[in-house]
Amino acid sequence: MAKQSGAQVRISEVFSVFLWLGLTSFGGPVAHLSYFRTEFVERRRWLSEAAYADLVALCQFLPGPASSQVGFALGLMRAGPWGAAAAWLAFTLPSAIVLVLFALGAAVLDGPIASGLIHGLKIVAVAIVAHAVWGMARNLCPDKTRTGIALLAVFTVVFLSGPLGQVSAIVAGGLAGLILCREASMPTQEQLHFSISRQAGVVALILFAGFLIVLPLLAGSAVWLDILDAFYRSGALVFGGGHVVLPLLEAEVVQSGWVTPDAFLTGYGAAQAVPGPLFTFAAYLGALLPGVNGLAGALLALLAIFVPGFLLLVGVLPFWNRFRQWGSAQALMRGANAAVVGILGAALYQPVWTSAIIGPYEFALALTGFLLLTVWKLPAWAVVIVIALGGLLISTL
Repeated sequence: MAKQSGAQVRISEVFSVFLWLGLTSFGGPVAHLSYFRTEFVERRRWLSEAAYADLVALCQFLPGPASSQVGFALGLMRAGPWGAAAAWLAFTLPSAIVLVLFALGAAVLDGPIASGLIHGLKIVAVAIVAHAVWGMARNLCPDKTRTGIALLAVFTVVFLSGPLGQVSAIVAGGLAGLILCREASMPTQEQLHFSISRQAGVVALILFAGFLIVLPLLAGSAVWLDILDAFYRSGALVFGGGHVVLPLLEAEVVQSGWVTPDAFLTGYGAAQAVPGPLFTFAAYLGALLPGVNGLAGALLALLAIFVPGFLLLVGVLPFWNRFRQWGSAQALMRGANAAVVGILGAALYQPVWTSAIIGPYEFALALTGFLLLTVWKLPAWAVVIVIALGGLLISTL
């Protein structure tokens, strides 16, 4: 048997370690970043503490799924483009497969036990989103100015429903931040170096913008193009954390009539119970979309929601060390992130609260889940189990 080359060995190493992380990394993006630090900084020493901190800062600064972007960049650093692809595939597949199977099986679930558990998953979504809003508001809206920007975003999405409201809120927040949020510069970290040329970065940025412009123009001509457009746009506008994908996807798939509100919230609740990136919720939704085979829809949705974040990361890497020193860029991001808090806050009410909280028992259960997350610091998957069983209990009352 031919001996593997050094590059093949590194790609295999990347795939195996990220597959293990994809099977065991519960707890959401912040927890994922902690797992990555332990594995790649402390244990394997692929990069220094300062370099890892700088990489995390970059991925949190950009739109997209921060933990998956960090994993993609680590694979790129270790084994080139194929290493980046191996890292994403291994980290994403376990939860994506589970959620697709859940989507395909949920349609045949019937009876009081199944309906009680599904009702519990909808209540879980209330606790999870409330916890995300609370944490993000404390970090991203620490002053009156950014709190005002978040409130502006709430009114924007209330008066302009659908994708237009989401985009308008983020644009308005960014412009407000550019004018009002120039107070402090981001602390300078160790410079980040990747073997990506500026030409490759420019091509990636052109592709990112090109898809964002062209896909809406092609939407309506074929079902698969509609799917690519909806999920690509959602992935391109996720500022501030994985939970922000909830209102963006709700605007695309629920308000369009593709997926019912109940099925949407059930899947979102189930997504909290699996390891890996929250963006794999897109695979669940893709499997439910009408007019396309379930597996094909899941694959299209999954690729479309991750690609913009990766294109943007590759595009910015060659220019990051200079770009992050610009006060205007930092101010714009402060405003955009504050707007994201408002968008997620509006989503907490509609559709999450209005669809799940239909009486005092549901309210008490949702409050229990919120306190388990915020006070007792239970992991999200454990809270999902507790509240799902609680939903089963109240269904018998």
